Amino acid sequence: MNSSFILESLQRRYATKIFDPNLKISKENWELLESALLLTPSGYGLQPWKFFIVQDQDVRKKLMSASLDQPQVQDCSHFVVFTSKTSVNEAYIDSHVSVVAQARNMPKESFVPYFQMMVDDLIRGPKSKYISEWAARQAYIALGTLVTTAAMLNIDTCPLEGIIPEQYDEILGLEGRGYRTLAACAVGYRNPSDKYASFAKARFDKFSIINNIDVKSEGIQL
Repeated sequence: MNSSFILESLQRRYATKIFDPNLKISKENWELLESALLLTPSGYGLQPWKFFIVQDQDVRKKLMSASLDQPQVQDCSHFVVFTSKTSVNEAYIDSHVSVVAQARNMPKESFVPYFQMMVDDLIRGPKSKYISEWAARQAYIALGTLVTTAAMLNIDTCPLEGIIPEQYDEILGLEGRGYRTLAACAVGYRNPSDKYASFAKARFDKFSIINNIDVKSEGIQL
């Protein structure tokens, strides 16, 4: 993979408005995208999220009503709902430590300082006051991972925040289960009739966005 491939993939990517409902993502490519979601980084590696892949068209129809009737919900190949934990407790942290110990073939007892550090930060520390928002920020990393990986596979996406999260929670049966809906993403292949595919990217110039700070810098220029 070279730099031109990466830039071309990112240039081709756009928030697809019209999907071709007849084109489906192959099993192999979808498994790659699921693996990308699983490999998404998160704070402490805690993965405070669940991803719902909604393929049932009756459920999608209900979700479309909760998505300002955006047709991408029903027309895409795969529809992903991103949710995050509303709270984090010691039991969840302990389950994560168990997974880490098993993956690294190390005794769980060796991770006691790691466990305590997470508890002190997320449950007893300042983050406890906004832990739900902290978890939500982690889940948005996963959304970016999905969109970017799909672009490398020449697969189209449309992240959706124009949804009614509370209605999504009700439709998916999330109420009282410790997770809340944040956003969704339609994944599939663009319809040739989608005029937005040909629109040029509109971005601020590099120097107004990226600030390089080194020993010679005299301050941050905003």
